Amino acid sequence: MIDIAIVDYGMGNLRSVQKAFEHVAPSASIMVTSDPDSVSKANRIVVPGQGAMRNCIHELETRGLREAVIEAATSKPYLGICLGLQMLFEESEEGNVKGLNILPGKVVHFPASKMKSADGQKLKVPHMGWNQVHQMNKHPLWQGIGEDSRFYFVHSYYVETTDSASIAAQSQYPFPFTCAIAKDNIFAVQFHPEKSQIAGLTLLSNFAKWIPHS
Repeated sequence: MIDIAIVDYGMGNLRSVQKAFEHVAPSASIMVTSDPDSVSKANRIVVPGQGAMRNCIHELETRGLREAVIEAATSKPYLGICLGLQMLFEESEEGNVKGLNILPGKVVHFPASKMKSADGQKLKVPHMGWNQVHQMNKHPLWQGIGEDSRFYFVHSYYVETTDSASIAAQSQYPFPFTCAIAKDNIFAVQFHPEKSQIAGLTLLSNFAKWIPHS
């Protein structure tokens, strides 16, 4: 039995995610896989990813992973990282592509008109580097992680959800934006926990033990 399946659809640094989980859950069976059957049979699913949304959805469909990911996101502990968060929503401005339509809302680009710091300096997009994460509600995956801990981000798009109760955390660049979603068995983040040192490893360790609704 696979304890944690890391979904390989050809996008993202899967090895760093795998190594991080091997560090925090050394007794777990961890597999990087592009096999839909293995994804369906695994106890927990991790969907990482970097790059463009259109390519993401295309690769999921080409590899026969779309339905397996949808089934996993509706039935077992699911951790989405970066594109693994964005793909859950209805649509994305990036390529005007439809997402998996599991969660309500859309993925939008940082608006150029708002990308200025408090002192008027132009801010760069993509948003890249360490930023504080403000927890919006209690959740088992936040256990042991201090309020406003810093996590590592690399992104030009962020999610806007119509389900405010699902917003698990916000960050600011330069305005507040949703950077984590929690809904039933789903926990998904815009930042990269595998690159976020102690706070990120703590989140991954919490996911490896998480039993939704417990």
